[in-house]
Amino acid sequence: MVDAFAEAIPAGEDAGVLDAGCGTGRMSRYLADQGCRVQGVDLSPGMIAMARRDNPDLAFAVGSVTDLPYPDDRFAGVLLWYSIIHTPPAGQSRIFAEAARVLRPGGHLLVGFQSGEGIRDVAPAYRQFGHEIQLERHRYLADQVVAELAAVGLREVCRMVRRARDTERDDHAVVLAEAR
Repeated sequence: MVDAFAEAIPAGEDAGVLDAGCGTGRMSRYLADQGCRVQGVDLSPGMIAMARRDNPDLAFAVGSVTDLPYPDDRFAGVLLWYSIIHTPPAGQSRIFAEAARVLRPGGHLLVGFQSGEGIRDVAPAYRQFGHEIQLERHRYLADQVVAELAAVGLREVCRMVRRARDTERDDHAVVLAEAR
């Protein structure tokens, strides 16, 4: 689905793709290697520092997916690759509204997330490395995400849900949507 998303961005498109919640820039690099002009944004200055170090040819900025530092209709594509998983359901609509705001009409949004219902406490995985944090991972049903996207003016193009593999605890889903 990521390749289909990259192919949906017109070649040479000035608007490019926003990797919102880019972390260390792994998916930004992948999209750039597929020919996309990529801008990454993440709330963590540490993640952005690593993204810049590992991808000096790409542009990255510190910012929140709930208040993106870009003008309306700026991007041909927005990637939210597992960027909603630490946000409670009440905050999800704000993320999608911001993605819709910065997408050009006809632009595409790709959302990847753990599929299911409920919350997992993932802080113990970090504590074993000496990080004392509070961190939960939220799982969402694809129908729930599609409804939230529709509420902010994004139309579902397709979705994929797959079962957890041997080493995974959760199912995974990807939704591709288009701005109207």
